[in-house]
Order: sequence, then structure tokens, then C-alpha cells
Amino acid sequence: MPLGDPQGGLFEYTDEGLPEAIHACVVPVSDVTRAIGFYTEILGMDLLHSDSDSAYLQRSGCRLILRRSNDAGGDTGIFIGVANPYDTRRRLMDEGVVFVDPPERTPFGTATSIRDDDGNVLHFIEMKGGFKPPE
Repeated sequence: MPLGDPQGGLFEYTDEGLPEAIHACVVPVSDVTRAIGFYTEILGMDLLHSDSDSAYLQRSGCRLILRRSNDAGGDTGIFIGVANPYDTRRRLMDEGVVFVDPPERTPFGTATSIRDDDGNVLHFIEMKGGFKPPE
């Protein structure tokens, strides 16, 4: 009996229940209060709520959860959508942000990468990029 059909009959699944978007991503940080400063003052995110262990931030459709952790400082694997990674690089360089990679073409569009104050790597990728397989 397919799950979701209480009568045990045939049930045709379409798109119900399948993932539609990544709603939020967690970024590990060593000090939530200090990290809030970077994400709000440098990245322009709005603080929705915080306590000693976590903070919830949002800017447009981008939602991040900062969570206190002893494992901060790695590649988050998070790609944050921006209109133009070159503009992002220019703006964040003026703020003294450390860059890991200059803007470069990826299969999903042009991306650039930074380190936050905990050493976490965040990637910024153009939203209009589309997919182009690697050559």
C-alpha cells in the first residue's frame, strides 16, 4: 500500500511531497553574537531572532541559521544567489572580506568564494546563470 493512500487503492503521485527549494542552510559559528555582526553588517542580512546558540537571518529569499559549533571554519558548500558575483566581490573587498576564489565560471554560473570571520567558506553565484555542463 503506498504511503498516503489510507484506502489501499492505486494512487498516482505527481509532484506532491517532493523538494521544491532549499528553505534554509546552517552555518556553524564559534560565537553567535560576533557572527551576527558579519552577516548583518557586511552581508546586509536581517536578524529575525537570536539566542546564545543560534541566530536566524534572512535577506530576500536567502535564509541562514547561524548555529554555535566547535566545527566552524570549513567549506559550507552553500551557494548564495547574487545578481552579479563581480559586484559582490567589489563590494565585499571594500569591506575587507577575505576571498578564497575570484569569480570563475562553474556549471551553474559564475561564482566567487569568501571566508567569514570563523573561516567558513561561502560561495556567491549568479542567479541567472543556468546550467552549462563542464567542457
